[in-house]
Amino acid sequence: MLDTLTFLLEKLFLLAHIKLSSLLPPLGVECAEPPPTSKRCDWEDSPPQPASASHRFQRGDLLEVPRTLFTHFGIYLGDDRVAHLIPDILPALTADSRQIEEMVTNTRLLVGVIAKRASVRVDSVEDFAYGAGILLNAMDRSVRKSPLAGEEVALRAEWLVGTVAYSLLWNNCEHFVTYCRYGTAQSLQTDKFCEWLKLLIRDQRNAMLTALLGLLSMAYMGISVSTALPAFLIPFTLWMAS
Repeated sequence: MLDTLTFLLEKLFLLAHIKLSSLLPPLGVECAEPPPTSKRCDWEDSPPQPASASHRFQRGDLLEVPRTLFTHFGIYLGDDRVAHLIPDILPALTADSRQIEEMVTNTRLLVGVIAKRASVRVDSVEDFAYGAGILLNAMDRSVRKSPLAGEEVALRAEWLVGTVAYSLLWNNCEHFVTYCRYGTAQSLQTDKFCEWLKLLIRDQRNAMLTALLGLLSMAYMGISVSTALPAFLIPFTLWMAS
């Protein structure tokens, strides 16, 4: 059962977390002049940094870890520490800090997503990256607002450490870091997914496709309330919304 839920969750992550790189201008484009609060252009043709390069990070930097199905974000606090929001059910089940501080397993993460429970926790850069390369302040070129001062960013992240509610689309790790660094919580990946979903709903071909699938299901399973009602309501809703 857990394997099935993990598979379904991975597919949902694949849809919900569209790669942020599709929203960014291509590498090689001249970097814009950095905002007043930034003294360097961190994203200028900057390849992913290994976790061992944490000495190059500054307090308040936004760290981004591209993964296969989604992108994870955190705020660097200094001294090889990263604050990040991650789904986790364990804080809701126990007050044992030693157990909670252990690395979050896939089971803890999965149940946390389903139960909509998460925590803002502080881990080492290595544990946060989990073997992946780290992009430094790459989101600065996508968000319209200028980043806040590094110390204020870090203080915001430290203040939020603890158990929080979680939503895959409306309160995830990207909302956490954008609130800390730019003062407003948002998720570019969620915005991209919602835009794709809107285009999908507005396409009238999808209404006809679902109507055809409904007819096929009734032909295969027989006509009953459980087959006829969805076969009518789903295509009708899509048609009216298109």
